[in-house]
Amino acid sequence: MAIKILIVDDITETRENIKRLLYYEKDMMIVGEAADGQEAVNQTEKLSPDILLMDINMPVMDGITATETISLKYPKAAIIIMSVQGEQEYLKKAMVAGAREYMVKPFSTDELVNTIRKVYDFEQKRRVQLAEPSMVRDMQRDPQLIAVFSTKGGVGKTTIATNLAVGLAKETRKKVVIVDLDLQFGDVAVMLNVIPKRTITELIQDINQMEPELLESYLVTHPTGVKVLPCPTRPEYAELITGSHVEKILSILKQRYDYIVIDTPPFFHETTLTALDLCHQILLIVATDLPTIKNVKLGLEVLDSLHLKGKVKLVLNRSSSDIGIRCEDMEESLGLKVAARVPSDGRTVITSVNKGTPFIVTDPGTKISESIEELARMVMLGEARPHDEAKVEGKRGLFGRLFGLTSG
Repeated sequence: MAIKILIVDDITETRENIKRLLYYEKDMMIVGEAADGQEAVNQTEKLSPDILLMDINMPVMDGITATETISLKYPKAAIIIMSVQGEQEYLKKAMVAGAREYMVKPFSTDELVNTIRKVYDFEQKRRVQLAEPSMVRDMQRDPQLIAVFSTKGGVGKTTIATNLAVGLAKETRKKVVIVDLDLQFGDVAVMLNVIPKRTITELIQDINQMEPELLESYLVTHPTGVKVLPCPTRPEYAELITGSHVEKILSILKQRYDYIVIDTPPFFHETTLTALDLCHQILLIVATDLPTIKNVKLGLEVLDSLHLKGKVKLVLNRSSSDIGIRCEDMEESLGLKVAARVPSDGRTVITSVNKGTPFIVTDPGTKISESIEELARMVMLGEARPHDEAKVEGKRGLFGRLFGLTSG
């Protein structure tokens, strides 16, 4: 079945150019055209297109407003924004409005065709999963807790966690929150360029009266719609937060959010162990240098002793065939296959970090951004596992499991 496409642009020449680019694609069919956003809304109702190629700057109704209207009224129509504007503000607005992709004009035939197919294929998979009464559907219906973890600092854990959170919001259009559980030196707020008024430190002072509405007031909203629970402003405040606090916070967040991404510190602590115990998936970040592999191997042994290894998905960051230990040798050493790879792209990452803007928003066409989108899809499709709702063990019990002790 051909992909039904509606072209929305106020310039006739642009619409004709796009039709020429797609003319020889046998799996694609232009079902209609629109010269403004309001006409696009009307045509979507009549024609039920699979994909809309939407310009931003148009008369009557602009592309962002039309995207938001169509996303809400006709969610089966996936929208790809086309614009000469490449600034991040436009990217953010398009993402929040519900666009699936953002293409900067001019683009090549290959870029256009590949983007259309990628968006269409993903939408088809999403519809199947939503329609079939399977374990995947059950998983998507339940809140998912995802811990991003490593036993070695400096491996890009927070960069992956922040971009993953934004990627999940973009791919699922569901409610996503990221919790900075690196309580001494967390960088989530810096990476997302948000200024917290209150943090987890102030939150625990109200923990006994905590309800979803009150907890919401402690969260910071990122322009992409992702909510952030920041770490304490001072390292010494970390000692005030316990495993039971973390358990209560996560349990309340589950009442409101579909995906809860947890950025953890590079060591085992009571709060970290509590989060790992409660989460559904542990993304264990590794790089191909010997110290990192050694530390990750030790971390896997600990996770295995805690019966948590079954949740682990190994994510190779800064993947490169030119440097480091061979991936196959690393997998053999760790006894675990790599589930996802994030390529090395220092320039994109450093620029993103210094600006405090996720590269998945500012550089959506790069290989590293595409790898995060794939990681988000892997998380969404991750194996559904029965989750034990029983109360997590206290500090002594957790560390008893860790060091082979018994709790009294």
